[in-house]
Amino acid sequence: MRLATYQVPAAAGDQEGGECAVYYFGQGQGGSVEANIDRWIGQFQQPNGKPSKDLAKMDKRTIKGLKVTTVDVSGTYTGMGGPRAPAGPPKQSYRLLGAIVEGAQGSIFFKFTGPAKTVAQNQAAFEKILSTLHTQ
Repeated sequence: MRLATYQVPAAAGDQEGGECAVYYFGQGQGGSVEANIDRWIGQFQQPNGKPSKDLAKMDKRTIKGLKVTTVDVSGTYTGMGGPRAPAGPPKQSYRLLGAIVEGAQGSIFFKFTGPAKTVAQNQAAFEKILSTLHTQ
C-alpha cells in the first residue's frame, strides 16, 4: 500500500518533475528485498542493449540499527503504470533511487523516480530522509 507520494519539482531544463513514493505492505508482505530491487532495475532499458542490472549500483548498509538496501539505476524508464494506473510511454534519461528498509514490523520501500537531472539535484534530500530513520 502506498503510504505517501512526494512530488519533486523539475530541475532547470527538465520538462517534468520526479516522484518519491513510500510503500508499506505489512509484516512479511511486499516481497523480498532482492525481488523488489530486481523488479525496479528491470523497469529500465539501456540504449546499448546491455542489461540494466550490469549498470545499476547497489549498496547494503545499516542506519540506526536498520538494514537498508539501496539501488541507483538510470536509462529509459518503462515502469509506469500498475494495477490502478495506465502504462505510459517509456521515458528516456530517467533515474531511480530506491531504498528498502527492513524493520521488525516489515519493510518500508522508498522509490524516487524522475528525469536524471531532477533526481541528481535531489539525491542529497533522498539520503537525508534515509538518515532520519530509526526504530521505535
